[in-house]
Amino acid sequence: MKKRLVVLTGAGISAESGLRTFRDSDGLWEEHRIEDVATPEAWNRDPETVLRFYNLRRMQLAEVEPNEAHVALARLERDWDVHIVTQNVDDLHERAGSQQVLHLHGELSKVRSTGKPSEIHDIGYTSLSLGDTCSSGFQLRPHIVWFGEAVPLIDEAQAIVSEADHLLIVGTSLNVYPAAGLMHAAPLDCAIILVDPAPEMLQHQSERITVINEKATIGMSIVAGMLSKGIDD
Repeated sequence: MKKRLVVLTGAGISAESGLRTFRDSDGLWEEHRIEDVATPEAWNRDPETVLRFYNLRRMQLAEVEPNEAHVALARLERDWDVHIVTQNVDDLHERAGSQQVLHLHGELSKVRSTGKPSEIHDIGYTSLSLGDTCSSGFQLRPHIVWFGEAVPLIDEAQAIVSEADHLLIVGTSLNVYPAAGLMHAAPLDCAIILVDPAPEMLQHQSERITVINEKATIGMSIVAGMLSKGIDD
């Protein structure tokens, strides 16, 4: 039976594909503040601006490709039972070939009903407009967990991490809760690898954490070699 490798990923793994994030510099994305486009209050105040923002992000996503870090993770499924828990809303893990991906913060290529949240539709990279409704007539909204909203899949993510034989963290500082608590759900005997060019988690470093001070693409090439040899040996 394959050992379980749980991978926590964040914006850093997709940045090398050309996707910008709110953390790029001054907290802006295409000159928008988080408060203006990624909160329930923004949606209630100005849904057209919110829809336009996510339409642009979908257009950008259609123009980029998975990078070598995404591909390396997909290849690990040959020898490992790989489960990816990502904070990213892009589909680059899936496009690289990863089969088991849980999106903590939603998915950019999907929309859901404002009146029936369980009704979710995949719209790919197309646009969403005011007046686009679900089967019951409710306006559709981006299938994104906005700032200030609950993270409905956090319990499922914790359950996945709790059964990890090895935990790999790539492209995320894990500074934002509740995702920040996921590492602590790992079993005490679970080896942890952190790939980050400037890890802020060093203050939590212990004997079971191996830190690779590299960006995602270079770091994943190193990790792939480590895991192919067996880090238990």
